Amino acid sequence: MANVEHLTKLKQGLESWQKWRREKSNIELDFQDANLSGLDIQAASLTKANLVKADLTDAELTAVDLAGANLEQAELINACLSDANLSNSILRQAYLIDAELTHANLIGADLREASCQRVNFSDANLIGTSMRKANLNQANLIGAKLHRTNLSEAELIEAHGNEADFSYANLYDTELLGFVGYKANFYRVKAIFSHFYKAYLCQANFSEAQLKQADLRWVNLDGANLSHSNLEQAKLRGTNFTNADLKHANLAGANLRGANLTKADLRGANLTDADIEDTIFHRARLQGTIMPDGSKHN
Repeated sequence: MANVEHLTKLKQGLESWQKWRREKSNIELDFQDANLSGLDIQAASLTKANLVKADLTDAELTAVDLAGANLEQAELINACLSDANLSNSILRQAYLIDAELTHANLIGADLREASCQRVNFSDANLIGTSMRKANLNQANLIGAKLHRTNLSEAELIEAHGNEADFSYANLYDTELLGFVGYKANFYRVKAIFSHFYKAYLCQANFSEAQLKQADLRWVNLDGANLSHSNLEQAKLRGTNFTNADLKHANLAGANLRGANLTKADLRGANLTDADIEDTIFHRARLQGTIMPDGSKHN
């Protein structure tokens, strides 16, 4: 249960709270199970606070410092956390549905199994965050920094991530159906068994990405960079690779039936045992490409 004194002080308003916090800087804040719904405490200091299972629905938490706070299973539905500091915080199984986290700092935060449907993470810093099995369906990740983030087994169905940085991220068995990621950076991403069905990834960067057995059927990769990527046994039926860079990509055993490789650069790529029935190679560059039968194209 929440500490009554802490709860009373917090509800007295920001000025009173900040003064009390300066006087009691070493105290361990306890708001476990507290009802703080609708509370307005912009820019307040709540570092390392215990907010386990607290109700912060519709709370105004802009620029609040929650670094190291424990928000496990907390309810933050429709809360405003823009510019908030949530670095190294615990948000495991938290409910963040429809929350606003624009420009928020979540470096090193734990969001495993969190409910983040329709959350606005635009321009947020999620570097090194653990989001394994989190639900980010229809979330806004435009311009977000997800470098080295763990999104394995997470759901990002119909999420938007234009120009987001997923470099070195873990997308193992991640659901990205209908994902929109124009110019998104997936450099060296680990996306084995991931599902990108019907995603829009024009001009995205997948260079050196691990996409073995990934499902990229009917994905739009027009102008994308997939050089040196591993697409072994990937599902690429109907995929649009127009103008894509696939130099030295490994497409061994991939299903490319009906894929469009018009003007694609496949120099040095490996198509051994790939299924290229009805595949379009119009004006594709194939110098040095290993064809499905093992022969090398001149």
